[in-house]
Amino acid sequence: MIKKINVGGVRFGGGAPLALIAGPCVIESRAGCLDLAGKLVKLARAEKIPFVFKASFDKANRTSLKSYRGPGLVQGLEILREVKEKFGVPILTDVHEVAQVEAAARVADVLQIPAFLCRQTDLLLAVGASGAVANIKKGQFLAPLDLRHAIAKIESTGNRRILVTERGASFGYNNLVADMRSLLLLRELGYPVIFDATHSVQLPGGAGDSSGGDGRFAPALARAAVATGCDGVFLETHVNPPEALSDSANAIAFAALKTVWRQLIAIDGIVRRG
Repeated sequence: MIKKINVGGVRFGGGAPLALIAGPCVIESRAGCLDLAGKLVKLARAEKIPFVFKASFDKANRTSLKSYRGPGLVQGLEILREVKEKFGVPILTDVHEVAQVEAAARVADVLQIPAFLCRQTDLLLAVGASGAVANIKKGQFLAPLDLRHAIAKIESTGNRRILVTERGASFGYNNLVADMRSLLLLRELGYPVIFDATHSVQLPGGAGDSSGGDGRFAPALARAAVATGCDGVFLETHVNPPEALSDSANAIAFAALKTVWRQLIAIDGIVRRG
């Protein structure tokens, strides 16, 4: 039985409706973050979408030293706090080192472990001890059931508020593949399973000094994941993806999000009735 996890009033797993985690890859500016958050909250309320806003204050695992990383911990958390207070929406952000955890946990409802860091014991223990919901992204290099070791590290702190996220597996050089069997295997670990559609179409290092990708395929993979069975979908979105400062090749245009979500809900309804 999949545990039901409550994230600021949004439920994941345990028979709860399909939930959406969405937002920009990284905070580009205060005004831009608030504008997109407002658009997403308005859409979520109109479409009755269980919604968690996602944005990163720092993207430490960039391909190149020249890549934009974000506003940093202090300014980034101030912006995320403003989003939370203004729109009343739960917040997810990622942390890359133990020193970030305490401050981030005071603002965010969910602390995300980046895929490349899912074996970092001290980081997992710190996130678990913070009391926040932990979203563990499965490393591209990891077999699905091996994520049980990361889960056990969080559980050792007494924290059972855990989400697990599939974001594709390494497939040769500069490519990922999304294996839908992974979703079924991850469900065996007992926690809600999220499918990250936009990172699953990433081409790591595929653009030379940055990661490439092809966002055209993200909606199709999201549909496949919902048809296979998942508790939530993670989508990075932007009002103008070609101008995004991070993961521009993967993000779904905000203007397309309503259509994508309606398709996912229709598929989810069929799966649940079955």
